[in-house]
Amino acid sequence: MLWIILIAILLAAVIVIGYISFYNGLVRSRNWTDEAWSQIDVQLKRRNDLIPNLVETVKGYAKHEQGTLENVIAKRNQLAAVPSDDHAQTMAVSNQLSAGLKDIFALSESYPDLKANQQFGQLMDELTNSENKIAYARQLYNSSAVNYNNKIQTFPGNVIAPAHNFQKINYLETPEAEKTAPKVSF
Repeated sequence: MLWIILIAILLAAVIVIGYISFYNGLVRSRNWTDEAWSQIDVQLKRRNDLIPNLVETVKGYAKHEQGTLENVIAKRNQLAAVPSDDHAQTMAVSNQLSAGLKDIFALSESYPDLKANQQFGQLMDELTNSENKIAYARQLYNSSAVNYNNKIQTFPGNVIAPAHNFQKINYLETPEAEKTAPKVSF
């Protein structure tokens, strides 16, 4: 009889320890996903901080390209106004801002003096570096989200997660416009 009680206590202890361990794993996965989003946010801020310098540099060379510059500034300001917990809106505005920055980069082809400007070159390099870091941070976020979602959707996570209000995390997706291959003509 004593053996049965000891086995029952040992079995209960294993179940409780397993439950706690799995719960802590869910919390860690969710925190890694939050941290990955934080990295995106840091890189977006870094890029936003570079934009005023870029716009000022371009203004002197491309005075009649005011619409392009105003669009980039408007998107930058719009991005700064998006609530920090609205990941979908943040990425949508960020993608629009990236498109506007591509337009500014394209201006350098029309203005050889701008292209030769050392400060513009440095800013372009910094912005390109920021865009690469944003892309990497997006990949890290999606990888973290996959890991987290797998944990909450497989056993025993699918039992434990709902009890503690762990919710599925949506992935960051590439906008449809960027999925199409650019048209090239010779």
